[in-house]
Amino acid sequence: MKIQLRFFASIREALKQSQETLELPATIVTVGEVRDYLCTRGGVWAEVLADGRPLRMAFNQELATAGTLLADNGEVAFFPPVTGG
Repeated sequence: MKIQLRFFASIREALKQSQETLELPATIVTVGEVRDYLCTRGGVWAEVLADGRPLRMAFNQELATAGTLLADNGEVAFFPPVTGG
């Protein structure tokens, strides 16, 4: 399955990239598994996308949970939580 990854704000800055096209192993079927898979790259990837870090995820421009199912040619986005006053 091929997906488009997008990274926003502080996540984009830390990873030094805003997007990537990725061919996933057949075993990865959820947004949370994409996050875990990216963490296996180690270094800044593991730090920025670590399970305990506060971040939001979206699939095809809709907020997603770790259990959200993927679809071929979909878009997964990672961005920091928004705070306001």
